[in-house]
Amino acid sequence: MNRLIAAFAALFVIYPNAVRADDAASIRTVLETQAAAWNRGDIRGFMVGYENSDALRFASGSSVRRGFDETLARYLAAYDTPAKMGTLAFKDLEIDVLSDDAAVVFGRFFLARPEVGDATGLFTLIFRRRDGAWVIVHDHTSS
Repeated sequence: MNRLIAAFAALFVIYPNAVRADDAASIRTVLETQAAAWNRGDIRGFMVGYENSDALRFASGSSVRRGFDETLARYLAAYDTPAKMGTLAFKDLEIDVLSDDAAVVFGRFFLARPEVGDATGLFTLIFRRRDGAWVIVHDHTSS
């Protein structure tokens, strides 16, 4: 009987950790998909990683943008040429899955832009699981 109780207890410890590892891998895939879209010049494809909602919040510098459309407009205006877009890489990712439907990601972005100068900075993302998919609901990026 004690072995049976120990086996069930182990499941409650191991299973959530395995699920969280799977969630972290799924979130990493979202970021890899975003970087791939960016690097082929596809800002709209990059935006697929964000929640398409008026509740989306994007903070950078001294401004806050609210909503998917406003965030998309900001990206389209700021990165309107291939030279400004450059090649994106995410580095030093720390993915912390907080629950079944919430995670925080901290990391560094790096834009290799030989023509206009490289750019780098830090970001904190809040991910939520929506309809089974992980999406960014809050992005705070600084350079």
